[in-house]
Order: sequence, then C-alpha cells, then structure tokens
Amino acid sequence: MKSGKSRRVFCGGLVLLLVAFSTGDCQCEDWSAFRGADGQGNAGKVELPLQWGETENIAWKTELPGPGASSPVVHGRHIYVTCYSGFFVPGQPGGTQADLRRHLVCVERISGKVLWQRELEAKLPEEERIRDHGFAASTPACDEAGVVVFFGKTGVIAFDHEGHEKWRADVGSKTHGWGSSASPVLHGKLVLINASVESESLRALDRRTGREVWSVEGIKESWNTPVIAKSANGREELLLAMQGSLRAYNPETGEQYWTCKTDITWYMVPSVVCSGGTVYCLGGRSGVAGLAVKMGGSGDVTDSRRLWTSMKGSNVTSPVFHDGHLYFMNDNREIAYCLSAETGEVVYEQRVNRAGQVYASALLAGGRIYYLTREGRTIVVPAAPKFEELGRSDLRDGGQFNGSFAVDGGRLLVRSDRYLYAIGGK
Repeated sequence: MKSGKSRRVFCGGLVLLLVAFSTGDCQCEDWSAFRGADGQGNAGKVELPLQWGETENIAWKTELPGPGASSPVVHGRHIYVTCYSGFFVPGQPGGTQADLRRHLVCVERISGKVLWQRELEAKLPEEERIRDHGFAASTPACDEAGVVVFFGKTGVIAFDHEGHEKWRADVGSKTHGWGSSASPVLHGKLVLINASVESESLRALDRRTGREVWSVEGIKESWNTPVIAKSANGREELLLAMQGSLRAYNPETGEQYWTCKTDITWYMVPSVVCSGGTVYCLGGRSGVAGLAVKMGGSGDVTDSRRLWTSMKGSNVTSPVFHDGHLYFMNDNREIAYCLSAETGEVVYEQRVNRAGQVYASALLAGGRIYYLTREGRTIVVPAAPKFEELGRSDLRDGGQFNGSFAVDGGRLLVRSDRYLYAIGGK
C-alpha cells in the first residue's frame, strides 16, 4: 500500500488524535475502496488476528438495515457500507419492487455506532431477483470530499461525510439477473464506473459534479472493478477484463492503449492484480482461466506481451500477489491455489476441508492470506509456496458473508447480511 496515515477524530472537546498504524516499511492508510486504496487486497505488514468467534476477539458488532454483497470502506473516523431492504431479502418473504430501498450506512470507526444512514428509492423496474448477491453488491469509494456509491440503474450517487447528497449520475438503464457488482474507483478528479451491465460502457465522471468526462463503449460481460497501475515505463493504465479480452486505457481520457485476448469465453468477475509492470487476470469456469500480460504495450499485444495462460482460475474471487506468487481460492471447489507468477505453473492445489463456498476476495496482510467463506468461516494460510492452515474462525449469525474483508489498522472489518463486525483490537 502507499504510505500515509489513518486519522481518527474524537468529538469530545477540540481534540484531534492522529493515529498511525505501523506496518513496518509502510503505513496502513485508509481502506478507502474495494480491496483497499489500490485495489490489490494488500494490507502490507500489519498484523491481524488469527482467531475469533461470536464472543471472542470482537471489538464491536453493529446491526445493519439489510443484506448486501458489498464490502466496508474506511475514511477518517467513518466506516461506510451499503445494504438493501424491502424486496427479495433472504428469509423475509413478501415485498414488491416498489418497496426496494438501498441504504448507505455511516458507522463510527472506534465504537461501531451508526452516525447516519441514507435510504434511496430504486429506479424501476428492477430484476425480479438477483442471483445470490442481491441489490447492494458494489463497494463504496471514499476520499476527503466524501463517499460515492453505485446502485446499478438507480445510478452513481455522491455524498459528503455528513451524509448530504452532492450529485447523482445515470450510467445506463439495463439490468441483469446477476445484478451489478463493479465498484467505483476514485482517480484524481474522476470517478470511474464499469457500467457493463447498465450500458455496456466504461464511464469517467467528474468527481465534483458527476458530469460525464469520457466514455468507452463495447464493454460486455464484465463484472470486475477497474484497477489503475503503472507499467514498467511508469505509464498509468486503467485495466479492465471483459469476455474474451483484457484491456488497458488511459484513465484521464479513455484512450485505449492495448488489448489482449484471454481465451476465456465466460463473463469476467475477478479484479486483476499487478506487480512490476505485469497484470495477472483470472476468470471463467472451465478451459483457460488465467493469464499474465506485460503492461506498457499498444494495439493487440496477444502475441507480443501475453506471458502465459493457465487452466486454473476463479469464477468470482480475486487473487493476491506476493513474492512472485499468486494466491486465490476457487469459489466453488474449496480449493486454495498458489501459482508461479513467472510461469503460471501450479505450485500447490490444496483442498481445504469443510471450507464452504467463497465469494470474498483474498486478503494479504502480515505475510498471511485470509480466505472468508459465505458461511462466515475464515481460513488463514501463510503467503508462502507451501500450504499450511494457521488458523480457522467462525462467525455464524444466520446471514451470509458475501463481501470481502477491509482493514482498519490492526482490525479486520467484515459484513454479513445482518451485521458489520470489527475484529481484534478490543
């Protein structure tokens, strides 16, 4: 992660306490977007808990107004998370589309107290059902100006940190039976939105006004959140996977730098990870399911810069990169993988007994990898090319755990369909 400091503001008197969470050679900044500020799922060298349970090592637990597959994010003294209610809620029969509401919940970072929440009506008609993940699957993104949420055809909405709505933007009106899942990315003066479901487009909006700055058409079967990384020559590239290809754009203008065939014929859900000017991409259910591409090219780079392809991959979960290896857990097969980042060869392929289905993306922290199952079980393994189970914990609260972990200093944040938890650092 980039260097920085996390800030916590206490309202009692005129006291401002700046708390820096040391992570060795870097400082753990706010976890401000899906998979952290850089989208890589890497919390640096911060040490996180190995064991917890419903009554063990829980700093606080806050009830949520409804379910969601989005992840929490952190800025300053606030934690933000989205939910939905009123229609197609697991375990709650009844309700119509007219009752559907989306919620943005703001929680105080230290205590877990709800500071405010905003309830948003849905633009109708919506899907009659969203398979598995419901109507709040996109993770918010936040910065000094506030927080941005994405609710599919209902739009992109920006709030300040006090909960005042600043603007709304429409990025398309289509829906899908798997819903929307790509999360907003804040980049300088822009908000970047993968609106593949809503309009088969990639949009850049003005961060201050919501006005469209540029758009790219033809983005099909793409549910992954864009990632911005630098090539070996220092060029910033916006990376996005779609059915059949991996693409790189200029994040400021939308100009396409390069495209690479993936040989993956399925939809693309996992976000990419990058290291040393190489991008690693997973996706698909069968056949070719992973690849590596050297960034920095132009035009069709399939023959010139595609380094390898792999038959091993993941349909939903995003990987992490560490010390020359890729780590991920296949969402349906209860198998943890380690691949060589240089060759794509399998280093280990380990079945994790009684793990369960995984939708959450892997988290790397303190030399360990955290895998979270939909049942609330977490398996911790070393970020090393030899499999070993270091810890296993359970949170069974009657809801599913479809979001990914966020990191708040030495604490883990995780949401279920029912609660938001802060784990450790009591």
